[in-house]
Amino acid sequence: MNTSTYAALLLVDGYNIIGSWSSLKQTRDQHGLALARQELVEALINYSAHQGYQTQVVFDAQMQRAPATVESPSPHLSVHYTDWMQTADTYIEKRCAQFSRKGEQFPARLIVATSDRAQQLTVVGYGAEWMSAQLLAKDVGNCKTQVKRRQKHSRQSSARFLFNTLDATVQEKLRRWRHDLY
Repeated sequence: MNTSTYAALLLVDGYNIIGSWSSLKQTRDQHGLALARQELVEALINYSAHQGYQTQVVFDAQMQRAPATVESPSPHLSVHYTDWMQTADTYIEKRCAQFSRKGEQFPARLIVATSDRAQQLTVVGYGAEWMSAQLLAKDVGNCKTQVKRRQKHSRQSSARFLFNTLDATVQEKLRRWRHDLY
């Protein structure tokens, strides 16, 4: 799907968010960086779909001599590992510069999630929106709550009557029996 068909493009400074969310810091410290990255990506998959965002989570190459790679765990989210010697900040700044030239591949909104103050000023200077790590955590939490509430309501309303919990063939037999058609 073309990026411009989404409500917004959300760029997430991955390691900055991991270092800012207490739950992800705890996972990083106890189980390693790979698991913290995975938890962040999983949290953002549902959030991105719910918000209608195309999300790119950006991770630094971390001094590894590897080429840039992109993984797409869902249609709404991709994970970008920068090239060797490229930081997530420079990747995000480059995308913001492209956005400021109003390229066709961009939606009307570009949001950058980071708590890096210098990055915040740069992002806003390019005309993008800035979201703190704490606000992103709050939004992700609110999204989870809304989805759970909607699922609970859906289950409750369909299970309200015993009839609705029955298999379709049993339902049909009961209908026939009720109308003396059996």
